[in-house]
Amino acid sequence: MKRLSLLFTILALTFVSSSVFAQFTQSQMVAEWQRAKNYTKAYLDAMPADGYGFKPTPEIRSFAQQMLHLADGNYFFIATANGKPSPMGQTSAEKTVAPTKEAVTKAVLDSYDFVISSLQAITTAQMDETVSLEGHSISKANAFGKAFEHQTHHRGQTTIYLRLKGVTPPGEMLF
Repeated sequence: MKRLSLLFTILALTFVSSSVFAQFTQSQMVAEWQRAKNYTKAYLDAMPADGYGFKPTPEIRSFAQQMLHLADGNYFFIATANGKPSPMGQTSAEKTVAPTKEAVTKAVLDSYDFVISSLQAITTAQMDETVSLEGHSISKANAFGKAFEHQTHHRGQTTIYLRLKGVTPPGEMLF
């Protein structure tokens, strides 16, 4: 019986501490997105202009396409979360933006500005409201989290592109 009580106590503490540490204030979320923008900009800056069309294999996206897909994700998730249309409208950055260093950099950084300004404009109460995202009912705060996960995933994928082009990727920017 003592072991069972101990197990339940440990589980309860784990769930309580997980939810406490998982909570970010709005200003912390803005700071995290600004950090992510700066980190992504470092990746965009690191790739030489002639590497934007580079594909490690024919079946996968080029560096430019990966970064533009990241931007499309930022617009999609956040337009869903804030209920406002994406500045891209119904178009896709990946399909419409020229795959040049200048055009891709502008498009990607603009997508981060959209996220950050949307985050600054939403209220704490609105963050708890639910939206439908890919058939799932989630909070708006969770939609921002999914967007953050998506951009991190695709930025991380481009590390190998830089390495294959002989470029050392930017150092980790955790803070």
